Amino acid sequence: MAVGAICCFLASPSVQAQGMEGVLEEIIVTAQKREENIVEVPISISFLSGDKLNARFSGGEDILSLSSSVPSLHVESSNGRTSPRFYMRGLGNADFTQAASQPVSIVYDDVVMEKVALKAFPLFDMDRIEILRGPQGTLFGRNTTAGIIKIDTRRPTEETDGYARVTAGNMGTVNVEAALGGTLAENKLMARVSVLKQKQADWVTNAYTGEQDAMGGFDIGAARLQFLWTPSDNFSALLHWQTQDSESTASLFRANVFSQGSNSLNENYDRDTVWFDGGANNPARMRSNGTTLKLDWELDNYTITSITSYQDIFDRHARSDIDGGFGCVFTCGDGPSGPASTPFSEFTSPFVVNIDTGSDILINQFTQELRLASELDGRFNYQIGVFYFADEFDGNAQNASAGATEFATASTSYIENTTWAVFGQGSYDFSDKWTLTAGLRYTDDQKDAQHVRYTDGVGEPLEPISLSDDNTSWDLALSYAMSDDSSLYGRVASGFRAPTIQDRLEDDPEVTTADSETIMSYEIGYKWFTDRVRTNVAAFYYVVDDMQLTAIGGANNSTTLMNADKGIGYGVEFEIDYAVTDNLILSGGYGYNKTEIDDPGLATAPCGSGICTVLDPLDADGFAIIDGNAFQHAPKWTLNLELAYNLPLASGNELYLFTDWKVKGLTNDFLYENIEFTYDNQFEGGLRFGYRNLDGNYEIGFFGRNITDEDNPLGGIDFANNTGYVNPPRVYGVEASYNF
Repeated sequence: MAVGAICCFLASPSVQAQGMEGVLEEIIVTAQKREENIVEVPISISFLSGDKLNARFSGGEDILSLSSSVPSLHVESSNGRTSPRFYMRGLGNADFTQAASQPVSIVYDDVVMEKVALKAFPLFDMDRIEILRGPQGTLFGRNTTAGIIKIDTRRPTEETDGYARVTAGNMGTVNVEAALGGTLAENKLMARVSVLKQKQADWVTNAYTGEQDAMGGFDIGAARLQFLWTPSDNFSALLHWQTQDSESTASLFRANVFSQGSNSLNENYDRDTVWFDGGANNPARMRSNGTTLKLDWELDNYTITSITSYQDIFDRHARSDIDGGFGCVFTCGDGPSGPASTPFSEFTSPFVVNIDTGSDILINQFTQELRLASELDGRFNYQIGVFYFADEFDGNAQNASAGATEFATASTSYIENTTWAVFGQGSYDFSDKWTLTAGLRYTDDQKDAQHVRYTDGVGEPLEPISLSDDNTSWDLALSYAMSDDSSLYGRVASGFRAPTIQDRLEDDPEVTTADSETIMSYEIGYKWFTDRVRTNVAAFYYVVDDMQLTAIGGANNSTTLMNADKGIGYGVEFEIDYAVTDNLILSGGYGYNKTEIDDPGLATAPCGSGICTVLDPLDADGFAIIDGNAFQHAPKWTLNLELAYNLPLASGNELYLFTDWKVKGLTNDFLYENIEFTYDNQFEGGLRFGYRNLDGNYEIGFFGRNITDEDNPLGGIDFANNTGYVNPPRVYGVEASYNF
């Protein structure tokens, strides 16, 4: 494909706005919790800001739109906007339950967001996003075995500044962002307030109930308030508060949209229509608050930093008709019964089946970090610190499964997690060329859980579960400065993902757990950054011991945690930004990820319907043997391409054009290999163009997301039929912004 061919040639970390015409700006990152030139950091890093971020969120998109925006990054969700899941270099976790841990950590304004719902906070008024690939255990702790996504919003400044941006498009899409910041008390107090409103009308019809435009939309509100107090030259206090109130639609599951032996959407698929007899039109709701206090003391040659944060999700609800249809979903009978419709007439059964699930959860999280960092003039600098983490998860799983007459609580789970750690990292310059960086972290993790299973409305407490583990992780990197603009590095790093306890017991016969997993990763890289060209290249190999896996589906639609003996991954990443002319910048990225489960005899239940084509050998129990399979939801390769063009006008103003494209390769939806739930060569593109008044600091233009209106299957459910869910449709409209 043409886009893919171009992407192979051009690759992408980070095209930012040009500082001077034809000159790419220097990139300063905080990947090692101190400001450094990206060339000097011995980690594979991608950096997003400016148009690279603004364009992706023009149509009210959420964090899922970051998928494939840089090499080796994949983001997906089977629960909609409220529960994103992240994969890096093929390593992630497909567990859809709310207490599940992930090996990719989200660090939002210096605070780790542990549970999946916390990772879904809306992105607005952003300064930058740094994507750090590979284990980051020394400075960022456990559950970072694949990497981290570090999100930094704009902070208060002395000068009064701000912006307002409004977009309006088809499907009733409205996106409004605004921010205002500046000095409240000269040399003492600064502040910034930021707000977001995203809305899209419902556009999907429920043909079973006859409701037009019954679901598919969203209504998101969020705000952030920051105060920066600087009573002296050597002390600052940043108080950060954020809140959200979000209503959206959970993922829409569409029954029998894959025919046996094919992964192409069939005639049963209609993007604008579903046939749901349950799910209450698949609502999803999220309400949360968060407060962070960051204190910095500047001493002679040292900085002491304290970060205290409390995050609270006080209302999270979601519900779905997960069988994707109504009436007969199993292929076990000869004649239709119950409601009938054309899309399901070939799947008949002597009984009516309705699988309607949901959950309500409450989460609170407290974190405290205290860090001492040196700023010495000599060859050696270091930082040491302590970290404490505690969270509480209180959730219930609800259902109205086959034979049930009403939506009711199926189980409740209360899980506490406490972690503490001590860490240190140091860098030593052997010469002007050679630098050695080493880090060490000790972590202690404890989880305690109490589950209650309900039968006919009566709760039965199960035996309490406690899991604990400790781990010492480390990293070692050697870098060589070939010039002021280029460097070579080699890095070895270990990491640790803590034990996991299942939280959803709706259909599972027992509570399952997973032991800790550890990773050993090896990486070499090259960076070359000039005024015209920026290039990052990295090659990696890693081994995960006791790899945590989640087997989802089968005839019982269960969720089972387990450990594989090993998981192996290797690959390459390539990124480039190229200022072709003073007004044209091309960027692109390519990531290749080969992954493999290494555990002879490990097996999981295949699809329960019997109408998918399993490619793995089966054991004596009819389970699919998954040894040698690729990791779940791990694209074999990703490609991305961006083009930014500015056309100067005689008035001194300009026309602008920005387009971005992403492509991903072969991806398995389940642990077992099959034909129907394997996807390949999916792509999407975005576009922005318009007029920019440089003197008046305003611009007006047009935007489009998924401009070719691709129907891309993102995942499926395999317990009763060949059910799938797909990407959002094309959104386009106008946008205007003003900066001051």
